[in-house]
Amino acid sequence: MREDRQLIVITHLSQLVTLVIGFGSLILPLIIWLTQKEKVYQMEEHGKNIINFQLSLIVYCIICVPLILFCGIGLVGFIVLGIIAIVIPVINAIKASNGEIPKYPLSFNFIS
Repeated sequence: MREDRQLIVITHLSQLVTLVIGFGSLILPLIIWLTQKEKVYQMEEHGKNIINFQLSLIVYCIICVPLILFCGIGLVGFIVLGIIAIVIPVINAIKASNGEIPKYPLSFNFIS
């Protein structure tokens, strides 16, 4: 196993691909994680955290849809989720570049 912090940082930042092409924030990190988890040191932990975070965001978005009917609370939820989906991966990419294993807040543990 080799240590490759750059690839781990790229994996964290790959969640932002949605800003460019409109989708892929789950698909791209999933592909990187599945192909590199046995080759790169600590990719297993980082990949699980990223996938759990992205799946959690999807669940939260699904919850926000019916909340739009209740005085627009769902719209506020979408805005908050959008900010979280941009800021947290950047912060965690910086932490990963320093050798830390970052945690994603509000994540369900789908993959353990």
